[in-house]
Amino acid sequence: MNLAKYILSLLSLVLLLSVVSFAQEEEMTEDEWQAEMTRLGEVKASLLNETDALNSDIDNLNAQKAGLQPYEECLDELYGMVGASSSDVTNFGSAVDELDGKIRRKEGPKKDRQTDLDALKRNKISALSEFFNKVHVQMQKALDTWIDKPLVISYKVVRGDHLWGIAKKKEHYGNAFAWPIIYKTNRDQIKDPDLIYPNQVFKIPPLTENEKSKYEKLRKNYKPAPVE
Repeated sequence: MNLAKYILSLLSLVLLLSVVSFAQEEEMTEDEWQAEMTRLGEVKASLLNETDALNSDIDNLNAQKAGLQPYEECLDELYGMVGASSSDVTNFGSAVDELDGKIRRKEGPKKDRQTDLDALKRNKISALSEFFNKVHVQMQKALDTWIDKPLVISYKVVRGDHLWGIAKKKEHYGNAFAWPIIYKTNRDQIKDPDLIYPNQVFKIPPLTENEKSKYEKLRKNYKPAPVE
């Protein structure tokens, strides 16, 4: 018994029980009983029509289902549009996951990760819906927000050096007024900022944005003492 017939049988049983219950609670004349049975017959006929319609819909859906292309064939056809096989797509997905992990862990250098991502973007497989947003949007956004922390530079003091001059070097700060940063970072070697010695090796840390702003302001506002 299919679902529609089961529902119809159940509804018919409920209606019949309702009539019997009603007849038991209130005495019905023969005409009233006949009228009620006629009404229920009409309800039954209506339900039969609805059942036939439901069965027709089910038959149509089954016919459509039988005519559908298998899922695997759909995938093969889709992959064929980008010139790839199922194994190619699987390998591409693995490459995407691997690079995504490196970017999230900030496994540098950053420029190498950008090169890797650009290679994935050029692959036609990246146009598939399962990859497009991740490769072309999410991973690129993660790279764009990846800020490389500058490495601490080591500098070996030579004769004639002073903190002012070391800080002024373009490869360091390009601003002599930032010399206190070198002094503070290397207090274990510098007892007097006016006394440094050849062959000492100092750490030159990167300036924070606040430090850059502070020392640049000092540099711009500096006015040499007038020469008498």
